[in-house]
Amino acid sequence: MKFGISYNTAYYGVDPEKITAYARHAEDCGFESLYLPEHIALYPGAMVGPFELPPSLPYGDPLDCLSFVAAATQRILLGTGVLLLPYHHPVVLAKRLATIDVLSKGRMRLLTVGLGSLPGEAKATGVDFGTRGRRADEAIDVMRLLWAGDEQGVSHDGEFFAFDDLCQFPKPYGVSHLPIHVGGSSRAAARRAGRRGDGYFPGGRLDLEERAIQMDLARSAAAEAGRDPQALEYTRWGSTDISAEQVEAYAEQGVTRIVVNLSAAEPEQQREEMSAFAERFALLPG
Repeated sequence: MKFGISYNTAYYGVDPEKITAYARHAEDCGFESLYLPEHIALYPGAMVGPFELPPSLPYGDPLDCLSFVAAATQRILLGTGVLLLPYHHPVVLAKRLATIDVLSKGRMRLLTVGLGSLPGEAKATGVDFGTRGRRADEAIDVMRLLWAGDEQGVSHDGEFFAFDDLCQFPKPYGVSHLPIHVGGSSRAAARRAGRRGDGYFPGGRLDLEERAIQMDLARSAAAEAGRDPQALEYTRWGSTDISAEQVEAYAEQGVTRIVVNLSAAEPEQQREEMSAFAERFALLPG
């Protein structure tokens, strides 16, 4: 089992020293990866499920934060949980991701994308909320096309994006394309993960039966698309009080990575919580 850890700027803040200290200690403890969430803009009354998001929450840009973290660390992988893909232009996003991957020497490898659930956020970025699923699918295809292209250029003529003979460098560090994991808690997200993703990272309050159904959907969608269903990684959220028995149960469900959230808000307590978790599960720094 691989263990990642999340850093939510909305609750922990965007102090640069705190972010880098958090990431360095996570790396020293042996966590595989660091994940950050995204919201581009909020507004009064914005609801995620039953919860209202205070509009003053300081959501830092996850890719800018991860680039900053990469400069202060050496091994920890960089992830998003989740990046709201429909609200980014894929030509610009492909360049940003490849640049971070090059500068970090191949650590921008756990991009997880989602559709977003706030209609006002979609409207603010000029995206039709009802088309964001199709837009995300096409954006994934566009980014992979650009990463794989050579000096002759690549062309695309789709529903949302079009270009001719486009060349984009630098390429990702030592690979033909960056992994793209799909987040979400719906069966549509599971199918998207199977058709286009390198992994599935479901959230939400799903029961065991629904989670099993969704992973079966992801794997069957992969097989139908001519992809290897067994190559799909399966990531789940967890907490630092998770037991060894729970981790074993996750593994039996096919989970390959658990991303934990800390309960502590203050830096000293966060470090203690990380260290205790690392010792309990014998994490080994790379």
